[in-house]
Amino acid sequence: MQGIKLSLNRVGAHGDITLLSIVGYIDTTTSKELTRTIQELIKKKHYQIVADLGGVSYISSAGWGVFMGEIKNILEKGGDLKIVQMTAEVFEVFEMLEFNRILNYYDTVEEAIDEFDILRGINLSESKPLQQAVDLQGSGGDASPASGNAAPGRANLRKYSIAIDTQEVPIVEKIKRIVIDNPLGSTRLIQQQLNTEEYGFNKIGWFKVRSMLKDLNLETKEKRYRFYRSR
Repeated sequence: MQGIKLSLNRVGAHGDITLLSIVGYIDTTTSKELTRTIQELIKKKHYQIVADLGGVSYISSAGWGVFMGEIKNILEKGGDLKIVQMTAEVFEVFEMLEFNRILNYYDTVEEAIDEFDILRGINLSESKPLQQAVDLQGSGGDASPASGNAAPGRANLRKYSIAIDTQEVPIVEKIKRIVIDNPLGSTRLIQQQLNTEEYGFNKIGWFKVRSMLKDLNLETKEKRYRFYRSR
């Protein structure tokens, strides 16, 4: 159909997750094709769906209505519809309409697939070259986390112990610690800090970090600085 291109692939550790890739725009006309595709997946009992919006430049209210209209049915079947790779413009509307309270969203396809697999008890540490390749791509060529497993020298023992302690606390507490250390740091900087040895190599997408900061009432630098001053 003119204006939209849809493609389906089976992904995940067991190949039972549907990756729905969308290119173009979603409005009153093109949303009909999207509705048919999702409903057909449900009829075939394919309830684990990742909608990749990386190639979508615009979504109208009718377009968002497709996702909102189908998510209830999918959830009732024990599945989920996860949104990934929204552009900044699409995400602004998504957040403004508060769909982030209903639909799960992620920076990357890999994050959404991994969450599906983890929730079903699949051991991702047994994952194979595909997972390995994703990790290498995300590392930007730096040394892998495994390279930091050597026992520390005596001079670094205290630093190592502090790092281990930090690794074991919940993600929200890690974020608070990062804010206290650098209250004027950006969301991107917090995201990068979480993916360091000190904080346990937590690879979390920018959108997720931003959402967690909002939940903590720390979404702006001003709020983070007030939090820092209150400690």
